[in-house]
Amino acid sequence: MNSNSHTENKTYSTIRPIIATSLDGIAFKNETLFATDSRNGYLLQINPLNSVTRIINNSCWQDFIGAKGLCVTDNEVWFISRDSVFCCLIEWQEGMATVTSPPRFCFNLSYTGNGIAIWENTIYITCEKMGHILVYSKTGEVITKFYAPGIGNENITVKGEEIWLCDNLEQTVYCLDKVTGKVKYHMLTPFEYPSALSFYHDQETNQDILYIAYSDQEPYIRDNPNAEPNHELLYRDRTFIHPLYFKYDEENKYTLSNGFLLEMSYLEEISPLNSIKLKDLEWRIALPTESDRQKIKSIEAVGLPYVEEDYNGQKVALFKFPEFTSSKRFVFGWRVILEVWSIKYQLKPRDCESLPPLSAEEETKYLLDDDNLSMNTDLILKGAEEARGTETNILRKMYNIRNYVYDHLSYGIKPHIDTPDIVLKRGVGSCGEYLGLLLALSRLNGIACRTVGRYKCPLKVLNFGLPLTPDFNHVWMEFYLPSIGWLPMESNPDDLDDGGPYPTRFFMGLSWYHVEMAKDVPFETLMSEGISISKEKTSIGQLAINHVSFTILKELHPE
Repeated sequence: MNSNSHTENKTYSTIRPIIATSLDGIAFKNETLFATDSRNGYLLQINPLNSVTRIINNSCWQDFIGAKGLCVTDNEVWFISRDSVFCCLIEWQEGMATVTSPPRFCFNLSYTGNGIAIWENTIYITCEKMGHILVYSKTGEVITKFYAPGIGNENITVKGEEIWLCDNLEQTVYCLDKVTGKVKYHMLTPFEYPSALSFYHDQETNQDILYIAYSDQEPYIRDNPNAEPNHELLYRDRTFIHPLYFKYDEENKYTLSNGFLLEMSYLEEISPLNSIKLKDLEWRIALPTESDRQKIKSIEAVGLPYVEEDYNGQKVALFKFPEFTSSKRFVFGWRVILEVWSIKYQLKPRDCESLPPLSAEEETKYLLDDDNLSMNTDLILKGAEEARGTETNILRKMYNIRNYVYDHLSYGIKPHIDTPDIVLKRGVGSCGEYLGLLLALSRLNGIACRTVGRYKCPLKVLNFGLPLTPDFNHVWMEFYLPSIGWLPMESNPDDLDDGGPYPTRFFMGLSWYHVEMAKDVPFETLMSEGISISKEKTSIGQLAINHVSFTILKELHPE
């Protein structure tokens, strides 16, 4: 169903143009890659096999400062500078391209453009301010326009009968029908801030490989001998171009993109804060689960053996301590090898018009206030009504609730989690507090939902084989559509700007770095002599130090 689903598992290199400080447009022409660096004003020719880069607009680089988008024909380069479209001639000699003349003005746009693509005599231009894809003739006459699906800065390319867009805020690539402009399907990019895209045709396999450019900044520690202390935290530009592997499952209405093989370890190191003695201690830790986007390759105990328990298909590791005392030291837990993928579900509100009602069991399990959600308080009851508005479609209702929470909260970390009514009054919440408010408002509106999580692999770009430690745990939610199933939704990461508009990248979508633990069960519990241990007596945090480690082993291709 897509051009990248059958590449015979051939590995394509990450392209790293060393001199580029930004990548605002890329375009393949035969075996050569071209890119615009708007900050420096460079038009770059890049060898995709070894990333060797040269500047080809040596004498007119000033004219390319601020250039956006890029399209390369046999003898012309097209780009946008603010609200104007330009083109210039290129000359080829022994595979090397050179710009032979300053850019020539072609026509004006109503607003600043972001990306440009050409198909025969038709020009396609994206405009973030208008929220549209504008279609022009080469003489600058407007032919038509299409709605642009994202909210951020979008770049564009055309392949056959399809328009392809990448959106830097949505972290998403969209495939649109070239005639109607309607979205056929879309998928998440594995890394943040995609800035440009282009297809490379592999002559050997006769496949089209979609490459995505990324432009952002990364923190690093600089050794400054003139400072005391001599280590400084600074930021530097990071640009690279990486293939987007994807598979569109039309029957199940989702896309998978860029998977990774991860090793994850979760260990508890016994280190009690106070003297304590417990008899017949049962320490349960949830194990990773399987889903549309996550598969377990192997799992094993670490330190101490465990008994695997099954709760309706969800697995939990049970560690037993007949006599637990604070004078003994243990390390125990599990190690797992996982396949993880980015997933994006393709459901639309019209797919949810005639859904059956929840069963009595589902209502009992997923609509109750079972976790101090303040669902009987006036503030939360009023919030549930305001969030819903007049909407009756369950998918639009869930979307409205999400936006209501984002409108009323800003992200902030606290040492403990307050109830949703307190969080709503305060207007600031952690991921767990965002989640609590989302659960309360959704359940009051008849939408079954549950807490899921527990950790995210640190997003270190293509750092294979290195131990990575997350700074925090993380929770998100799943909501249930009867006859369709459970769909993921992030708690707070899409709340980028106060007042919106908010991206929908993680509304019915998760990136590859989310690791899902057993669902409908607590992540970690303690029991002594068959009775749950209360927090007043002791807690896991008072008994042990947890250690979480990830290693990215390799990148995966869709089968």
